[in-house]
Amino acid sequence: MEIIPAIDIINGKCVRLTQGDFSRQKTYLESPLEAAKQFKSVGLKRLHIVDLDGAKRGSPKNLEILESIASETNLTIDFGGGIKSDRDVKRVFDAGADMISVGSTAVREPDTFFEWLEHYGRENFLLGADVRDGKISVDGWQTDTEIDLLPFLAEYNANGVEQAFVTDIRKDGELEGPAFRLYQEIRHSVPELKLIASGGVSSIKDIEELEMIGCAGVIVGKAIYEGRINLKELSKHVSETHYSLP
Repeated sequence: MEIIPAIDIINGKCVRLTQGDFSRQKTYLESPLEAAKQFKSVGLKRLHIVDLDGAKRGSPKNLEILESIASETNLTIDFGGGIKSDRDVKRVFDAGADMISVGSTAVREPDTFFEWLEHYGRENFLLGADVRDGKISVDGWQTDTEIDLLPFLAEYNANGVEQAFVTDIRKDGELEGPAFRLYQEIRHSVPELKLIASGGVSSIKDIEELEMIGCAGVIVGKAIYEGRINLKELSKHVSETHYSLP
């Protein structure tokens, strides 16, 4: 299972929200690039970047930061936030992203999303499924829908989606542990989907339990910035773990 550190960006700074609430924002670092370099220094290979400005405004806003991280590290980067058009997709790839995370557009415009998968390659996209009380949320978690998560994931997997990260919004930023039962249900219902867990991770033990469930990866954010998981711990875990997520 691959450990994927997260960098969430607002106004060019590395921040974290709690339960997706923009009013519950905390800035951790002025430079997302420095955070990325720290992750690289302990042997991490992947990076999850969320352009929260883009998610809120409807188009990517922090591509210069993406470009700087891509050019100054060799991390495999997935990038998301406000990607709604083919032009946005091209701009993000041109700025250096290896993969694109798509949530709201995948929900609202599935035909467009599936066209991107066919044109650019399924392996280059992550479906982002943000869930609150079993229902999908969109627009940077600002809009709830009546779409049930499990049928949604099963349908998209059947239509070619190979990998997805699922965030339990009520767990995100709380450092109270991930939604283990939810991830077990997903693994049981959609076993062929490469599942990346996101939200609530508070310790190495949480990571190990997610690995036992069968998650292909785990996104870790606030636990690192708050010192609940230190980079030395991650370095040791990285060196002992075989990664299978492409």
